[in-house]
Amino acid sequence: MAKTLLVLAAALAAAPLAAQTAPQTAAASRPAPSSAEPAPEDWHDIPDDEILLIQLANGKQVAIRLAARFAPAHVNNIRKLAAARWWDGESVYRVQENWVAQWGDPTEKKPLPPEILARPPAEFEIGAFAPAQRLAKPDSYAAATGVTADGWPVASDGKAAWLTHCYGMVGVARDALPDTGTGAELFTPIGQSARRLDRNYTVVGRIIEGMQSLSALPRSDAAMGVYPTEAERTGIAWVRLASQLPPDERPHFQVRATDNPRYAAMLALRENPAPPTIATGLNVCDLPAAVRRRP
Repeated sequence: MAKTLLVLAAALAAAPLAAQTAPQTAAASRPAPSSAEPAPEDWHDIPDDEILLIQLANGKQVAIRLAARFAPAHVNNIRKLAAARWWDGESVYRVQENWVAQWGDPTEKKPLPPEILARPPAEFEIGAFAPAQRLAKPDSYAAATGVTADGWPVASDGKAAWLTHCYGMVGVARDALPDTGTGAELFTPIGQSARRLDRNYTVVGRIIEGMQSLSALPRSDAAMGVYPTEAERTGIAWVRLASQLPPDERPHFQVRATDNPRYAAMLALRENPAPPTIATGLNVCDLPAAVRRRP
């Protein structure tokens, strides 16, 4: 049976209301919009060996930025799996409404390459909490949240820190501990953020292009959202690192640096939005990935 994740127990519903008036006090502290725009020097190239490309059998492509410095053992496994072409011919075999899409080998019987670390260390946490920008308020899952200088969403309880399971983040499916997952079975939240998974699963990356190719797939009504038949699955043609492709076929991406006053100004605008919005606040998963194709 395919590795499964914890099921989200309940979802909150919110009904937006049209605001007729708004306080004038927030406007005084709000930075000018132009100050929040990125400068050319804010865009940094993402290395080709940190871009994982999934070519789906339907012709669509998904690009993942790998979190190599936060989950080195699992990312090393993922790089080896891509080099061995292990995912070629596999599928997206699970799509659960408002939860996750998951891909790999649904039978879990396909042999792994011999060089794969069968039980890498648990990389549920990342060590020190050192965001370049910190959000003003805590949330339900962490005492503090923020974003690293190179754009990763992070959280902390004051003792440990971890990457957060936001929409589009990529995690490693696993069985019960001591299993930590090899990286062969991966998932991404496709609905509301799956913060309940924080510190329970290793986060290895974030989808930076083509997320809609997974989030728009038909949902399965079967248990845990696992498609009961092969015909319902979305096939995977191939998976490669960008560095494994010929130079003229590689997509190049850039990430926006956050350790500058322009990003801080953007954050302030989002935490204190303009009228007619009345209530303020920002969740770490509300922050965009801030990645673009290199011009």
